[in-house]
Amino acid sequence: MMDIFHDLSQRCSKVTTELYSTSFSSAIKLLHPNMRTPVFNIYGFVRLADEIVDTFHQHNKAVLLKEFKEETYLAIRRKISLNPILHSFQLTVNKYGISHYLIEAFFKSMEMDLRKASYDTDGYKTYIYGSAEVVGLMCLFVFCEGDDVMYEKLKPSAQLLGAAFQKVNFLRDVKADYEGLSRTYFPGVDFANFTSAMKMQIEEEIEDDFARAYEGIIQLPIKARFGVYVAFKYYLSLFKKIKKTAPANILEQRIRIPDYGKVFIVAKAGVRNQFNIL
Repeated sequence: MMDIFHDLSQRCSKVTTELYSTSFSSAIKLLHPNMRTPVFNIYGFVRLADEIVDTFHQHNKAVLLKEFKEETYLAIRRKISLNPILHSFQLTVNKYGISHYLIEAFFKSMEMDLRKASYDTDGYKTYIYGSAEVVGLMCLFVFCEGDDVMYEKLKPSAQLLGAAFQKVNFLRDVKADYEGLSRTYFPGVDFANFTSAMKMQIEEEIEDDFARAYEGIIQLPIKARFGVYVAFKYYLSLFKKIKKTAPANILEQRIRIPDYGKVFIVAKAGVRNQFNIL
């Protein structure tokens, strides 16, 4: 009967991912079947924590996050939780030996979202590491399946890819973050006077992250490579669309890739994968 609870919990993480991010859930489904569930488990956990700090405004978010953090570590120690998202996450953490340092860094960034409205360079790097780079590293534990040498080799690329994704999210979500949550993540950037020069500087940083991350993607195990490559191409396409958008318009709309565009990205990536030319 315990298998039923495991299955129920992991379905909750999958549904959470599908409801909050059609793009990520589509990319996860392109991984090898035995890698999909653990990555859904990671994303469900991350998504739930992110919702605490971004959405639950009518509740005491600091208390909710503190309790969620305590329950996370308790679930990992006990190897069970009645919270299905945490139960599925602990299954993945314990199976793949995901470092607790990564989980701690993630919670540190979530806690920063509760109290910080803007960031200096050090704070910006710390936040991106904990909110995005460590998520890439958690997934890398799954992709490497216990191969520590491979993990250490691909670790920098996984961090760069997570950072690139997060920075693109920052640009895409400027309106919601700046106007809705009074947050500015990019150091030295005033979105009340957002200029082309400011935007170009951010874009150059992101382009460098993408370029260096790609070198690691093509070295991933075959079971993980195609799904990660599709996520990479989706975010790269989103980034290119943002680059073509005027600074003033960034604050007026949330840039997105339409569904037909996502289908085209997957189809084109599939052809490249078939001919082994990723």
